[in-house]
Amino acid sequence: MPTELEVARSVLATEAAGLRALAAALDERFARAVALLAEAAGRVVVSGMGKSGHVGRKIAATLASTGTPALFVHPAEASHGDLGMIVAGDAVLALSNSGETPELADLVAHTRRFGLPLVAVTAGAGSALAQAADVVLLLPPAAEACPMGLAPTTSTLMQMALGDALAVALLTRRGFTATEFRRFHPGGRLGARLRRVRELMHSGDAVPLASPETRMDRALLLMTEKRFGCLGVVGADGLLAGVVTDGDLRRHMGPELLTRRVAEVMTEQPRVIGAEAMAVEALATMNAPARPVTSLFVVDPAGRPVGILHIHDLLRAGLG
Repeated sequence: MPTELEVARSVLATEAAGLRALAAALDERFARAVALLAEAAGRVVVSGMGKSGHVGRKIAATLASTGTPALFVHPAEASHGDLGMIVAGDAVLALSNSGETPELADLVAHTRRFGLPLVAVTAGAGSALAQAADVVLLLPPAAEACPMGLAPTTSTLMQMALGDALAVALLTRRGFTATEFRRFHPGGRLGARLRRVRELMHSGDAVPLASPETRMDRALLLMTEKRFGCLGVVGADGLLAGVVTDGDLRRHMGPELLTRRVAEVMTEQPRVIGAEAMAVEALATMNAPARPVTSLFVVDPAGRPVGILHIHDLLRAGLG
């Protein structure tokens, strides 16, 4: 009897073979399906029964979150009133491994009656679903990972992967951007990663700034008052000339420190970031292996400081 680890590896190998076969089987029909779904003025209505239905819900969610309006309609519920959810301008994506799922019959008939585009995902090339569809995305022959060959495993994985391929092809066709992606993912860590630095930074009087001629006794008071553990040094031209950090204070510690000028203590060419950068970029900049920092000055395109961002701001936003 095989061990659990051997069973797991066999399942993954079988399913991986199915995905390779699916990739090799894709042809111009995939491009036609993408065009059909992209040209729909309404939503992409996804439907399927049983395990195909579970996959269909995930595909609908992925489409909706990547810029293609979509919803899932259960085929059995469609026969009892939910067909009213499918209207002119919609396109239908129907999933059935056999292509003979009886619960899909009324939904398929609805698309034919009202001239709605129908894309079928099925392994049954000669099935009723395939014959009715405008475009058929045919799943290639592939062994189920179940040792009895009964439980939908490889077949449902291929359906889900094909749904992902459609969603990504559609977002690429539409030129879907990270900014648009964030509109549909405002919560959680993903939403935090897509936030802009300008949304999290401190600005105005909160930013610790001083001129190069400022004495260090005054500079220390500013650093303590602003509580960022650093001080930005702004030259006569208004550009950020350097920063003074706790590390600079330690390196220059001595009896004359308080009477020295900021320009003598500061680190030149500090690490900075733009206001329009993503929060995740700011985190990566702070965590640079060579010299991690806890604060970043935010500068405009010319190099003038407009704000400051602390690592705690990113942590509070859900990064880190």
